[in-house]
Amino acid sequence: MPVVHPPEAVVHEIHGVRFVSYATPHTGSEDLCAWRGEIPAGTKAPAHTVSKEEILHLLDGELLVTLDGEQHRVTAGDTVIVNAGSTLAVENPADRTALTWVTTLLGLEATLADGTRISPPWAN
Repeated sequence: MPVVHPPEAVVHEIHGVRFVSYATPHTGSEDLCAWRGEIPAGTKAPAHTVSKEEILHLLDGELLVTLDGEQHRVTAGDTVIVNAGSTLAVENPADRTALTWVTTLLGLEATLADGTRISPPWAN
């Protein structure tokens, strides 16, 4: 289907973050996946290494993003380019939920520091 309306999006939750999935093979996308991330105040997501490039655009709020050991303060309107093989950690130090829009190639996997591999359904 070429248009995905908000009620048709699929919601997933992990590590306290909501992933609202709009573009996947289930909705007709052949190569890309895209979702809105809702990161509550005070959330500190675990560091993970991504298998495919990921583009994160902050729609609203503020985040501390650590990319390959270097921390960046990201505010609404900023875009973070996470190359394949990079390690990413995201923290919301603010007192309100931060909203992101994320796009990646189909088949993204994330590997946590302990070696656990995650194949998130919003990116597969």
